[in-house]
Amino acid sequence: MALRFAPDVATAETEYGTVLLDQRKGRYWELNPTGTLVVRTLLDGGGEADAVEALVAAFAVDRERAAADVTALVALLRDAGLAA
Repeated sequence: MALRFAPDVATAETEYGTVLLDQRKGRYWELNPTGTLVVRTLLDGGGEADAVEALVAAFAVDRERAAADVTALVALLRDAGLAA
């Protein structure tokens, strides 16, 4: 399922990943390069399986670990109210 950020979440990519600002709560979140790749894949309309494949292709990680990490990141973003 594709991902989209809530309207009051600002993003900025840096050389170290992506910074998210929850403007409602004034809280910052930082994604490392792997988190950035997952989020970028999902924001571009890809599904979680596409994000897993992107991680496996870009980093030395096995598919099972990549799938668990994608699921955990998406759940964290949704639970925090940052994404739908």
